Amino acid sequence: MEFPLLSIMTFLPLAGVLIILATVRGSGEVADRNAKYVSLYTSLFTFAFGLYMFANFDGNSAEFQFVETSSWLKPFGINYHMGVDGISMFFVLLSVFLTPICIISAWDAIKKRVKEFMIAFLILESFMVGTFCALDAILFYVFFEGVLIPMFLIIGVWGGARRVYSSYKFFLYTLLGSVLMLIGLLVLYAQTGTTDIPELMNTPVSSSLQYWLWLAFFASFAVKMPMWPVHTWLPDAHVEAPTAGSVILAGVLLKMGGYGFLRFSIPMFPEASAYFVDLVFWLSVIAIIYTSLVALVQEDMKKLIAYSSVAHMGFVTLGIFTMTSQGVEGSIFQMLSHGLISGALFLCVGVVYDRLHTRELSRYGGIVSNMPKYATIFMILMLGSVGLPGTSGFVGEFLILLGTFQVDTLVAALSATGVILGAAYMLMLYKRVVFGPRENRDALAMPDLNKRELSLLIPLVALVLWLGVFPSDVMNKISPSVDKLIAEYNEKLEKAGIEPKQANELTFLVDKKDLED
Repeated sequence: MEFPLLSIMTFLPLAGVLIILATVRGSGEVADRNAKYVSLYTSLFTFAFGLYMFANFDGNSAEFQFVETSSWLKPFGINYHMGVDGISMFFVLLSVFLTPICIISAWDAIKKRVKEFMIAFLILESFMVGTFCALDAILFYVFFEGVLIPMFLIIGVWGGARRVYSSYKFFLYTLLGSVLMLIGLLVLYAQTGTTDIPELMNTPVSSSLQYWLWLAFFASFAVKMPMWPVHTWLPDAHVEAPTAGSVILAGVLLKMGGYGFLRFSIPMFPEASAYFVDLVFWLSVIAIIYTSLVALVQEDMKKLIAYSSVAHMGFVTLGIFTMTSQGVEGSIFQMLSHGLISGALFLCVGVVYDRLHTRELSRYGGIVSNMPKYATIFMILMLGSVGLPGTSGFVGEFLILLGTFQVDTLVAALSATGVILGAAYMLMLYKRVVFGPRENRDALAMPDLNKRELSLLIPLVALVLWLGVFPSDVMNKISPSVDKLIAEYNEKLEKAGIEPKQANELTFLVDKKDLED
C-alpha cells in the first residue's frame, strides 16, 4: 500500500509530543491549555485515520491488510512490517477511540504537570497502536513493553496516595513476565531465523521446544491479562491511577494479553496450546469465580470494577482456548465490549469522585433524585457488564459459553456461575450508590452530569447498545481471520498426530449462520 496509514496512526501521536515540546513553554494556565488542545486534536486526527481504516477494511478477507514494509530499521536488526487483520483491526480502533475520551476526562481532573501528562498519554497511544499493528516479533515486543513506561508514570506521578507502591508493583509484575517472553523470542529467532510474524505462523517449531516457548510467552500474556493468580497488581493499579489511566488500562492494556495468545501462542505453538488447554481452562474458572466473590465484598468502587475485570478476562481466555469459532469470536467481541463498558464504568466512578473525593460505597446513596442522568447511564453500563441481552456484554459471554459447552461441559457450567455472581455484585454496586439510604447530605448535593461528562459517556453507551443489537457489524469482519486461525491450528495438530479437544455429546444446537442472521 502506497499510503502508510498504519505508520501515520502509530507515529502521529509522537508528532503531537514534538509539537507540545516545541511550542508549549514554561508552565501556567495558558501553557496547560495549549498542551491539552494539541494532545486532543492529535488524538482526534488519529481517530479519524482509524475510521478511514475501518471504512476501507475488506471484511471478506482473512489476510493482513494495509501492509507496510520498510528497511529503515534494518541497521538495528528489525524488519519494519506493519499490517492488520480482522483480529487486530478492532483493537487499533478501540485504542484510538478511547484516547481522546481519556484526554477530555482529564481536562479538569489533572491540575499539576499537565503538559507532561498529555505527553505521556500521547506516547502511550503510539505504543498501543503499534502493538496491534506490528507484524515483526521484535517490533511487537518494543511496542508491547513500551506501554509500561508511560503507564508507570501516569500511575506514579498523577495517582493517589499509594501511587508509588502501585506503579512499581505494576511495573515489576509485567516486566518479570516480559523478560521470559524476550528469552523466548530470542530462542525462536535462533531456531527459525526470522522474526516476521506471518512467517513464524507458518514455520514449524520442534515439539519439545514448543512447550517451553509457550510457557515463556504465557508468563507475559497471563500477567498482562491478568490471569489468576498473577492478577494482584491490577486492583492496586486501578485504585491509585487517575480516572484516565484506569480507563485506558482496563479498556486497552488488558487486551494485549489476549491478543498475544491469538497472535503468538495459538498459531506458533499449536501442540503446546493443545497440551496446556486444561491448565488455561481451570485457571480461567478460578479467576471467574474467585474474583467475582472478592468483588462482592469490596467497599471501594474502583476495586470492585477492577476485580470484575479479572473475572471478565477469565471468560476471554476460556473462549480463546476452546479453539471453536464461537469461543474465539466471542472472546474478541468480549474484549472489545469490556473495553467500552469498563472504560465507561471507570468514567462514572471518576464523575462522583470529582464531586465527593471518595470511592467508598458507604458515602453514597440515593443520588437518583439529584443525578437522574447519571443514574440512567450508570444503569445501562451496569446491565451491559452483567450481560443483559441487547447490550454488547451479552454477545461475547453467550458465544464464549456456547463454545465452551462444545468442548468441556463441566468447565462451561462452572464458568456460567460467574454470570450470576456478576449480576450480584453489579446490582449491589448500583443499589448502594443510586438507590441506597439517603443519609449523606454531600452525596445528595452533587450536581448531575455536565455537558463535558455527557459528551464522554453518551458515545460509549451508544456503542454498547449498538453492538448489543447489531453484533454482525463486528462479527462479519472478525470471522474470516478467526476461521483461518482455527483451520490452520487444526491442520497443524493433524500433521502432528494430535487430536484436538473433542466436542461433547451436548452439541451446538444453533447453527452459527442462524445466529448471525
